Amino acid sequence: MTPEEHAELSAKSLAIVKRMEVALGENSNDMHAHFHDDFRWMGNYGSGTKNGVDEFRRNWQLPLRAAFTQRDYKTDRFLADGENVSCFGHIEATHSGTFMGIEATGKRITIPYMDFWHVKDGKIADNWVSVDLASVLAQLGRDVFDGDGWEAFDRNEKEPAAP
Repeated sequence: MTPEEHAELSAKSLAIVKRMEVALGENSNDMHAHFHDDFRWMGNYGSGTKNGVDEFRRNWQLPLRAAFTQRDYKTDRFLADGENVSCFGHIEATHSGTFMGIEATGKRITIPYMDFWHVKDGKIADNWVSVDLASVLAQLGRDVFDGDGWEAFDRNEKEPAAP
């Protein structure tokens, strides 16, 4: 593949991902238009793994909509390399429904994330996702580290161990 062909493929892959992201932001219910028939969504611990578009919708997209309304997707940076695209950003959202056992607080929070996609046949085939659930839970009043997060070192509240 020539550098020009690689650049063209990268641009096409990025456009596919951006169309999907717009659809998510607009509450689209037709995610089959963006995801391959063999789609896999693989999240970090607490997020789970979704095999297929219907499982993604049932076990991620719709529960996220139920828990967080008035969502604004804010992608800070996209990177495209051939059939692979990645980004990092956050969602600004209102906590309007139960999330991981926490009843709605009405708080406006930030949901940090990183996504890594693989495009196949003009659709997204794989999506590896890392959502900063510890940050989300902390914003909702639950410190999953119970005060022992290493930010305490940064604030000089605790002394880090040394070898």
